Formats: sequence, structure tokens, C-alpha cells
Amino acid sequence: MTAAASRKILALNAFGDGDAARLDPETAALVARRRRTFGPTSVLFYERPLHVARGEGVWLETADGTRYLDVYNNVPSVGHCNPRVVRAVAEQAATLNIHTRYLYDVVHTYAERLLATFPERDDYRAVFTCTGSESNDVALRLAAIATGRSGFVVTEGAYHGNTTAVAEVSPSSRPGKPLAPHVRAIPAPLAGDAAAAERFTADLEAAIASLKASGHGFAGLLVDTIFSSDGVAAEPAGFLKPAADAAHAAGGLVIADEVQPGFGRTGAHMWGFQRHGITPDVVTMGKPMGNGIPVGGVVAREALLQGFADSVGYFNTFGGNPVASAAALAVLDEIEERGLTAQAGAVGRHLLAGLESLKSRHPAIRAARGAGLYLGVEFADDAGRPDAGLTSRVINGLRDRRILIGAAGIYGAVLKIRPPLVFETSHADRLLEALDETLAAEG
Repeated sequence: MTAAASRKILALNAFGDGDAARLDPETAALVARRRRTFGPTSVLFYERPLHVARGEGVWLETADGTRYLDVYNNVPSVGHCNPRVVRAVAEQAATLNIHTRYLYDVVHTYAERLLATFPERDDYRAVFTCTGSESNDVALRLAAIATGRSGFVVTEGAYHGNTTAVAEVSPSSRPGKPLAPHVRAIPAPLAGDAAAAERFTADLEAAIASLKASGHGFAGLLVDTIFSSDGVAAEPAGFLKPAADAAHAAGGLVIADEVQPGFGRTGAHMWGFQRHGITPDVVTMGKPMGNGIPVGGVVAREALLQGFADSVGYFNTFGGNPVASAAALAVLDEIEERGLTAQAGAVGRHLLAGLESLKSRHPAIRAARGAGLYLGVEFADDAGRPDAGLTSRVINGLRDRRILIGAAGIYGAVLKIRPPLVFETSHADRLLEALDETLAAEG
């Protein structure tokens, strides 16, 4: 990935100085107020940023009362301001909130319920954090301690978080910079066929050999099982199994980053890795776990956690605190009682079929792919090259049609569809209609 391509990703759908002249006075004043206090790392979305005031379900409402269909935000996984989550947080905050060095029921109940969603092993145990970045940081440390090696393999468009260690295994967050010496990046299998899956395993084996030759050795494969930042890859189901087997054969760990695909999002299964029939050594989770309340987690083999504790120990003051645990427990209740995993599968299939229909009418759509409610629409120009410019125009065109959406992919040319899990068929139809109109307006 070139520096120019990386910069394009960071700038995609971002408000820039050149957009300021088009703002109404109220929005311009808010932007100026923000810039007086926020550092330059704080990025706003859209050519005309939104002043969001409230949310409900799959809807966000701006200060002027305009409602937008949210097809972007997977953090409120069971819907914005979900009543069950709101009640759980309020009741727990009014009762107790403290660190986890005391006994209290809600975190124990949550740990039991969470581990019950992992039937693959009976020796999984949990560690709670506040973010997916922290979770992946712990996972890297677990693998390095368990194997005595430092080398990791990731995909070339991967994003796994923002601690120093995790940023080093996140190529998409290092625009124009070489990989750290102990990291190898391989292409994601975006083509969605058996040949791509075979190439992925072969590329992994070559990367492992390179790490061994360099003296770093191979500690683990860290993979987002829906390849969200790479541009979304889900097919064929099971394609990760040969790669996971190769990682284990080389003495490394398999770390499944489930921050994006986890908690029922890909439909049919609670976890993205289950789609591929693999059994990870470590599973990490974050954002959607608490519906917006900061909570993350690591589920790993008990022996790995024991080795970690014996070597360095770990304590996270706010990880798994009572309020965070109450929110996370309410999220599990919503997913299970409302059948949101199955709903994600059904609505996702309906939406994917609709996208395929649009593809037949709009040649700019190169591919539509994904699983459940994590889908990608890839755009290309007449020469077949990734078209990030069109992607940006579509994002802003959909915003004008009251739909919020984002982008992904190493060239920024994939429309990223990941709404709250309470997204229904009628919402999918609204998105399809608006996307059809937006692409038709492009000519």
C-alpha cells in the first residue's frame, strides 16, 4: 500500500479546511469551537459535519430535528439508547461502581454468560479491559510469552487498535511507514473464492518462514475474521481453517479479533471465527460489547493466561467494572432474547441480494460481499481501478438522502455497511433505494 493510498484512506469522508466555506453559520461556529479545544488528531466526518443531538434504535437525530438512518455505527450494537441497556447502566451506577478486586455478582454472571457463547473449548477464561485496543495488546503479550517469540502476521489493510504495540500490527494506521521488523503483512482474500483462500494460506506460510529467517520467530496470526479494514471478506465459509492450521503447525497462536465481526454481526453464529470452523487460542472483543459503554475483553486458554500472570501479571482498574458489566450483560440479553444473530443473517441476505441487483444496473459496483450485517460494496472506475473518489461522493450523497455510512479497504474504495443489529428489512430497502438514486445521479 502506497503512502498516497494510505493518506487517501485517512482523508476519506473527513471534513477538511476546504469545506469550511460551505457551512451554515451555526455549524461553522461549532467547528471553530471544536478546533479551539481539540487536537489535530480529532477528525470530523462529512463535507458538512453533523450536529447530532440524540439517537434511538437505528436512527440518529440532529439538533434541527432531522433523522438519519444509521448504517455506519456498530458500537451501539443493539440500537442507540437501547432501553434495556440504559436501565441496566442507570440502576448499576446508582448501586455500585468500583474495580474488580472485590466480589460482586454482575461481573461473575457476565463472565459465565460470555464464556457460554464459546462451545469450542471448556478451558477458555476471560480477562476484561476497556477497549479493543487494550484487548489486542493483551493478546500480543500472551502470544509472545507463550511462544517465546516476537513475530506476528496480519493482513495488509488491518486495523487492530492504537496502543504502541497494537499500532505496529495495524498497517492501515501507519501511512507511508514501513512495517515494524517483527511484523509481516499479507493480502486479505477479498476475491472470495477457493483460489484466494489457498493464496492466503500460502502467503501466511511464506510470512512465517520470513519471520523465522529474520530471527524474530513466529508468535501468532492476528486476524479480524471479517477483514473489515481490508475491505470485507467472508466467502467461502471455512476459508480461514487451512491458515489457522498452518499457524498452529508452525508453533504460533491464532488470535481472532472479534471487535468488528463478533456478537452476532455476521449472522448464523455469535462469533466470526465460528463461520470458519476454527478454534482460536485467543479471542479479543471491544466496542459493540457494551453498546457504547467502554468495555472490552479477552477470552483465552487458561494455560495462556496462567503463563501471562506468572510472567508479568495484569490489572485493569476499569475493565469489567460493575456498570460496564451491567451494560454488557444487557447486550447479551438483547441479542439472545430478540434473536438478533438470526435477524442479522436474514436482513443481511436480503440486503446482499439487493446489492447484487444494483450491481447489474450500475457498472461502478465491482463487487458486493460480506456476511450478516457486515457488508462491503466495492467501487471501480471504467479501467477497473479502485475508485475512492466515487466512494466519497456516494457517502456524501447518501448523507444528503439522510443515510449515514462509511468506507473501508486499502484504497478507500469499499462502502462499509455495519448498522446496529436491530436493522430491519425495511431499513435495508431504504438504503438500497437511496444508493440506487445516488449512483444514478452520478450518471
